[in-house]
Parts: sequence; C-alpha cells; structure tokens
Amino acid sequence: MEVSVIGSSQVKTELAYRELGFCNLKGGKTVIPSKNRVCFGRSTDWRKSGIRFTLRATAAIQSEPLRSDSVSCRSRRSKSHDNVRLFVGLPLDSISDCNAVNHAKAIAAGLKALKLLGVEGVELPVWWGTVEKEAMGKYEWSAYLALAEMVQDAGLKLHVSLCFHACKQHKLSLPEWVSRIGESKPSIFFTDRAGQQYKECLSLAVDDLPVLDGKTPVQVYREFCESFKSSFSSFMGSTITGISMGLGPDGELRYPSHQRLVKSNKITGVGEFQCYDKNMLSILKQHAEANGNPLWGLGGPHDAPTYDESPNSNNFFRDHGGSWGSPYADFFLSWYSNQLISHGERLLSLASSTFSETATTVYGKVPLIHSWYKTQSHPSELTAGYYNTTTRDGYEAVTDMFARNSCKLMLPGMDLSDEHQPHESLSSPELLLAQIRTACRKHGVEVSGQNSSATGAPRGFEQIKKNLVGDNVVDLFIYQRMGAYFFSPEHFPSFTKFVRSLNQSELHSDDLPEEKEEAADSLRVSSDSVVQMQEA
Repeated sequence: MEVSVIGSSQVKTELAYRELGFCNLKGGKTVIPSKNRVCFGRSTDWRKSGIRFTLRATAAIQSEPLRSDSVSCRSRRSKSHDNVRLFVGLPLDSISDCNAVNHAKAIAAGLKALKLLGVEGVELPVWWGTVEKEAMGKYEWSAYLALAEMVQDAGLKLHVSLCFHACKQHKLSLPEWVSRIGESKPSIFFTDRAGQQYKECLSLAVDDLPVLDGKTPVQVYREFCESFKSSFSSFMGSTITGISMGLGPDGELRYPSHQRLVKSNKITGVGEFQCYDKNMLSILKQHAEANGNPLWGLGGPHDAPTYDESPNSNNFFRDHGGSWGSPYADFFLSWYSNQLISHGERLLSLASSTFSETATTVYGKVPLIHSWYKTQSHPSELTAGYYNTTTRDGYEAVTDMFARNSCKLMLPGMDLSDEHQPHESLSSPELLLAQIRTACRKHGVEVSGQNSSATGAPRGFEQIKKNLVGDNVVDLFIYQRMGAYFFSPEHFPSFTKFVRSLNQSELHSDDLPEEKEEAADSLRVSSDSVVQMQEA
C-alpha cells in the first residue's frame, strides 16, 4: 500500500496520519507498515479488496480542542445548522455471519478519519438473524460489543438500528430457526396476489399470534430488545444515544409492495398490495363482515395493476374514473393502512417502554415513496400502506402514532430533488418530504434524516443542506454509508467539504484562541492536501 502526498505541509500531514494509525514520511511518500495496511476485504459492501480511497489529511486538526469548551465548531455554527448532529452509517455487514468484526482495521481507520472531520458518531445495523441466529433466546452479542467499544475508544457516539428484517443483497438473513418455521408455516410471511411470498420479514398479521414456537413475534422482539439493553448497559446513554426500531422491510414502516428489483432503465411501477397471506385475509374477512359487506373481505382490489405497471395500465389508480375513489376502495385502503399503523404502534410502544430509562432516544423510519406523487391517487404510497391521495392526508395518523409513543421520525431521501427524477414517473420527493414534515410539526414529532443511497444522488449534498436550513428543523442526519465508494477519490473530498460546511458555518475567529483558530483554518484544506491511498 502506498500513500502519495500531494502538496500541503508534510509535517502536518504526517501528524494527521499518525492520528489515523499511519506513519513515516519519506521523500514525499508515506509508507504504511504491513501490519497497519487498511484492507476492506471481499464483501459486497466494500466492493473489493484492492481499493483506492481518499482521506483529507490535516495535521492541525486537534479533534478534542475543536469539539470542547464554548468555542467548539458546533457552538459556532450558523443558526441555519444549529443542533444538527451528523452521523455516518457503518457497513451493513460490519459483523460477519460467524459473529466477528468484518474489516476491523479499515473501520478503525475510518472512525479516526470521521473523528478528525468532526462527525459526531456512527450508525450500526444490528441484525436479528446474526445475534439470535441458531435458537430462540440464544443471543450472541460479542462482536457487536467489540465494535461498540471501538466506537467508544474513537470518541464517537453510536446510533443503533435494530434490524428485524433480512437483506438479500448483502446475504443477511432472518434467524435460521425462524426460517425453519417459515418452511412449515409459510403464512408467517407477506404474500401478494399471485401467491409470491416475501421472506425478508414477518407479516404484520402475525404480530400477536404464537407462531414462533409458542411465542408471538412481538414477544420475541421484546426479549431481543431487553437482551440488547442488558448487554449494552455500560454504553447506553453515553456512547449509545439513539436506537432505531425496525418496523418492516429495510427497517421502514411499510408493506413490501415492491418485491421485485427495478431495472435501472425502467420507471418504478406502482407496486402491489400485500394482503394475501392467510392471516391478513382472515383479518380482512372479519372486518368486512363487521361492516356489513362480506364480499369486500375476499381480497384486495381486483382491478389494480401489477408491480412494474403504471397507474393507467389498469382501472384502479386512473386519475379520471379510477375506482380508487369508490366506497369499496375507501373501505379497503383504510383497513390496509390502519393495519400498518397498528403494527407501528405495537413496535414503537415496545421500544419506548423498553428503553425509557436508558437516556437514549427511540426512532422509527418512515419511507419516502415519491414515485407517482403528482397523480391524484398516489398509487405507490397506497400499495405501501399509506392512504395518501390528493383528497386525503395519509401521514396525519402516522405522525400522531409517533407522538403518542414519544418517538422521533427518521426520513430517508433528503438528498433527492425533483429536477433529477424521471419526468415519466410523475415523482416529487420534495413535495412529499414537505408534506410529511408539516404533519410532524403539527403533532410535535421531531424529524431526523438520511440520504437515499450509498452511491449518492445528483447534487445530493446541496439538497441535503437545503433540507437542514430554515424551518426544516432536523435533530439528526445519518449519512449512508461507509464503504469503498464512501472513501473513494470521487466521493470523500465532497463529503469532507459537506461536513466542513456544516461544522464551520460562521466561525467567530475573534472568539477563538490563536491555536484553535489555526486548527479551524486547517479544516479549510484545499484539494492539494488530498492524500490518495491505494494498495500496490
């Protein structure tokens, strides 16, 4: 591995890299001893072992002086960025399937780099299928504890995401014992109209049914959370400051209405309703009979399009004359969305009661389903469980539920802008984001944010900053996610500039001691201080 230093003071660069665990400037080259080489392994998240990434090296960044006392960068932010805490997501596969810390040296170096930049903390996905893999009630926390200690030693905070779903893309599964139960009881999974099952999370219809060896999923989730709280008690409230409760696919409160991956050159379709597993149909049948319309309880809308189709490919979602405005549709869509909100209530109530005395904040993630938002029926939101149309606000009940449970709401997609959406998709992430934030303000729910993807959206950093200013009060922003692309020369300099723009807004140099002013100036490093690091 070789690091080429381009410009800047070699002495200052050497000091910074000693902070990162590297050393020995020789003739304009920094030599990394083999034992300190940073290798990102062969996992899908880090892309490949032979990688090239960029770190901004600035020697005079003394992270503690800059972050302490009344003259810290954070206390000197402009009013527009007050109280925004910036975190970075750790790799989805930070912990291996055999319960070990993946790419530990790379993560350690990355943590130090983030600390030097002034990032407050990192987000860690904790997977149900990894911790409780072999048998119900048999938890293995050792690797996650080791990683939490690494974060603590780096002087960073930790936001934990409890993931009760799987991730096929990164080969992260549900617990083996749950999958075995699913083989004999397939009705524990969501099912679409064609009978296709979604096996990356459990159907919300079984929340309170004893389908897991005599226990309900809610009971199993509660015991998992209790075990986590006990095992990480020494970190709670100090290092661990926030916990996101997994609520469904990808951790979000929604139905898996888009089970199929959309090809990059194809417009996202409307999705499909997920109400065809045995237990969902049973609940629907009972609800229809109780309302005096038993024929309405036989299934979802028969005239709705399939996953990849547009709203006008069938009758249900059409803007003009579509049956989405009929009495039957109102009955079904109200029931469908209420089932989702009740599921969110059960899980957020569970999390709030479990962690109420730990000095941590509980969050839940709501998706930003912006495709077809400019149509009257908002079909993609409807299939995902949000009864939101041009004539009905579907987020009022959701944010009210968050308020009842004293939880903060996490919104992804804060890097998305309308101008970069395909015209044919009639999409508007900006209008949808504004609508959800209005509902949050009405019910007193604090908003936190994330970006949409690890590879970034066009002009994403500009859009994120736009969403952090003015009346758009954001408690926490989690940038997703650390990996090979994150540290690449194409990305990391832009991220560094973004962090500095948040941390350095309107510094009052006359209030800074001389040495802290010098340290602040060093944060404004230009491109000549970029250090390119690559394996030979």
